[in-house]
Amino acid sequence: MAGGDSPAETKKGSSKNSKESTLKQKSPAEFFAENKNIAGFDNPGKSLYTTVRELVENALDSSESISELPEVEVTIEEIGKSKFNSMIGLIDRERVDTKLYDDYETDKAREKRLVKEARASEIQAKNLASGKKNKEPGVSKVLKARGEASYYKVTCKDNGKGMPHDDIPNMFGRVLSGTKYGLKQTRGKFGLGAKMALIWSKMSTGLPIEISSSMKSQNYVTFCRLDIDIHRNIPHIHLHEKKANKEKWHGAEIQVVIEGNWTTYRSKILHYMRQMAVITPYAQFLFRFISETPEKNVTVKFTRRTDVMPPIPIETKHHPSSVDLLLIKRLVTDTSKKTLLQFLQNEFVNINKNLAARLIGEMGPDFSPGMAVKSVTAQQMVRIHQLFRQAKFDDPSGDCLSPAGEYNLRLGIIKELHPDMVATHSGSAQVFEGHPFIVEAGVSVGGRDVKQGINIFRFANRIPLLFEQGGDVVTRTASKRINWNSYKINQTQDKIGVFVSIVSTKIPFKGTGKEYIGDDISEIATAVKSAIQQCCIQLKSKIVKRLQAREQQERKRSLSRYIPDATGAVYEVLKQMTEEHTKKRKRYKEEETAMLEKVSKLIITKETLKEKLAEHVEQVDYEMALEYATQSGVSEEPRENIYLQQLNPNHSNSIDLHSPTFIFRLIL
Repeated sequence: MAGGDSPAETKKGSSKNSKESTLKQKSPAEFFAENKNIAGFDNPGKSLYTTVRELVENALDSSESISELPEVEVTIEEIGKSKFNSMIGLIDRERVDTKLYDDYETDKAREKRLVKEARASEIQAKNLASGKKNKEPGVSKVLKARGEASYYKVTCKDNGKGMPHDDIPNMFGRVLSGTKYGLKQTRGKFGLGAKMALIWSKMSTGLPIEISSSMKSQNYVTFCRLDIDIHRNIPHIHLHEKKANKEKWHGAEIQVVIEGNWTTYRSKILHYMRQMAVITPYAQFLFRFISETPEKNVTVKFTRRTDVMPPIPIETKHHPSSVDLLLIKRLVTDTSKKTLLQFLQNEFVNINKNLAARLIGEMGPDFSPGMAVKSVTAQQMVRIHQLFRQAKFDDPSGDCLSPAGEYNLRLGIIKELHPDMVATHSGSAQVFEGHPFIVEAGVSVGGRDVKQGINIFRFANRIPLLFEQGGDVVTRTASKRINWNSYKINQTQDKIGVFVSIVSTKIPFKGTGKEYIGDDISEIATAVKSAIQQCCIQLKSKIVKRLQAREQQERKRSLSRYIPDATGAVYEVLKQMTEEHTKKRKRYKEEETAMLEKVSKLIITKETLKEKLAEHVEQVDYEMALEYATQSGVSEEPRENIYLQQLNPNHSNSIDLHSPTFIFRLIL
């Protein structure tokens, strides 16, 4: 044969090449299992935090979807090694080969270490002889094992909508399937929810997830125990049954056992729960950590402060300027409309019948209002996409969004931080890349458990963002673009809380973990700065009033300090005048004579003068305060705080009158 390769060698080589070029596919579950850091499962501690966060946010969404005031219970139970082994059917075993558990060290590394230790011993002996101090020996570098894993049972219970019996396996055991997909404001970042917690449980413990759920008016509770086939992305059901619902309960209870680290992420988890209580004051949270050591148990209850909930986010249609070519193709494929005119008019916002006809006329002679939308070719889709990018459309409204509202934001800040003063502002709906967004802000001064300086609290679609704060638009704006001194606020000495909540149909997260909003979108950066400034303007007026009140108090204190001396001096003068009048050395007017007679008869004494001067200072101070209040637009006398008791939620005949900062409820 030409070429010098034998048939056997040629066959062997081609077989090898074909094996190397075989295409392989990964399921979505397998992809996220291998790239778990994308979903926030970087390490055991972060995985515990992310699991709690995902379950809490699912619980809130479920309750709000049926306009039910959320009641969420979260329990993290520490599981020891023996208990974990019994759960998976293992028997505790004593260590036999103890050297397996020792820190590993090669012979060469051991020789070097011994030489180094001997040299260090000699130096220490010389230093000891000469009276010099010895340095503490450094820790030798050896290979260490990962150590004992820590396991935790995470349980989250809510009073929400519940889940249909037949849908539960796919809702938990099939990645990228769920009810939150669509163009609307959602709390989730990836749409994974508890699925990623199940994947992490599968990877770290091998134990299944347990779900109990019941919907309103159902007479049964669904119980499901399942795990996930990661390679095939399908649920593996262990048990799926119905139980009697004797308590008429509705909602969901999810229980999962995972590897975690409570010690390193304790503060993050509690901080998350506290910030969630700030942004959702209408929810009630009960958090418990149960340790094997009872002294380490933690129980925190975040009480509901109001029963006023934000509106439910509404699914909306795409704005023409926000779509890409791939999305246009999908919309054309999925639409139920027959003609191109109907398609443009019904599948996009801000395109009415007249505008749709004008757009079709601009597309060219190959397009007509009555043409079948399914007959649109790939080239014609490109033309539609080009026109959408070039034409000008009205901005989408923010009616589909559900911000927390100034009322709830203010209540949450007051409830959790107890600041000396707080101001809030809710901006109007604005747009970036065809997506509406609303920025709400709150700025507080003083408070409980607040450090000196600027304390940033960031929220995106009403969920707290705790990581990667440095590059966030809120952090950069608050620390670099706000001149705090111009608002009578000391940036380093005062305890400043800056709360910014951004809601949108598309949050422009940065990074794979989606933990911060970039500083490169000018529309959002401008809106954030404006909202914070509006809060600062409100605070400045309060601070100025407080400073003026303090100055008035200081003036009153100064005047009161001189009353005894002034009284003594005036009384001495009156006594001297009385003596002169008695000896007829000097004549006085009739009014003066009457006063001097009162002094001689001890009707006017040093004490009575002191009382009169004190009354005069009080009267002048009151008149000055009243005059200042009138000039400031407050016509009534100084006000007192009024505390309203919680209303009975059973009152159905009532009217709510909404204001940005309060709600007045009239019970009929």
